[in-house]
Amino acid sequence: MKVLKFGGTSVGSVESLRNVKKIVEGCNEPVVVAVSALGGITDKLLKTASLAMAGDEAYLQSMDEIVSRHHSVVENLISEGSERDALISRIDALFSELNSIYHGVFLIRDLSEKTSNTIVSYGERISSDICSVMIDGAVLHDSREFIKTVRKQGRNLLATETTNELIKAEFAGLGKSEQISLVPGFISRDINSGEVTNLGRGGSDYTASIIAAALDADSLEIWTDVDGFMTADPRIIKTAYTIDSLTYLEAMELCNFGAKVVYPPTIYPACAKNIPILIKNTFRPEVKGTVIS
Repeated sequence: MKVLKFGGTSVGSVESLRNVKKIVEGCNEPVVVAVSALGGITDKLLKTASLAMAGDEAYLQSMDEIVSRHHSVVENLISEGSERDALISRIDALFSELNSIYHGVFLIRDLSEKTSNTIVSYGERISSDICSVMIDGAVLHDSREFIKTVRKQGRNLLATETTNELIKAEFAGLGKSEQISLVPGFISRDINSGEVTNLGRGGSDYTASIIAAALDADSLEIWTDVDGFMTADPRIIKTAYTIDSLTYLEAMELCNFGAKVVYPPTIYPACAKNIPILIKNTFRPEVKGTVIS
């Protein structure tokens, strides 16, 4: 089996989502698929929260834009019928919850870390539900139930042992009762308080790597909007080209020096289990990409 992760740009439009559907349904082995929020939605959720905290009623318009964006994706991606109606009903229920949270922030003019974490979680929760309906045979799993964090020195760190045990139990049916398991990336839950937490910006990569390591996957594929690691930023150096292969250490160093292809913590779990990481372009799946091993 293998684990695939699709970032915000990969799930950012109807066209790119159709590419995701084709890629996943084309896999001939059991897969776990981790998805990010629709492109730009995490920033939009945080901006809306800031408006509400400032007492600016423009947060209502911003919220409406978030809802409209998701409705448009569903209406253009999912055929009319009971399945689409049920999906819209579910995501509208989540939007109703989110709107209530924003209203509370607006009334008390306060935005705690706990509230902010809860707000941004809606991006992945909604995008994963949309993708689970879009992809034939996909079964949706809630990452908050098996990705656990612990609070240390003011940071939410992965509770590794507990998380690994929960992942193995959660996906025991993979390859038996289900072939495609779909999960929201980025989000998690505190092991002690039960509060919603997250793995940091870019954390969907990390979610996929954690799952791959726990399940001893054959490979981890990070699908993004570039062909792989490149020799330089192609926006600046026109002659930059894709690097075919890197070691885990080389990839980590490139990430630490500013390459934004992979969220740096992603590399360690895969490295520890010697699981190759393949960087692929959702918009050009035929391109070889970069292998990290």
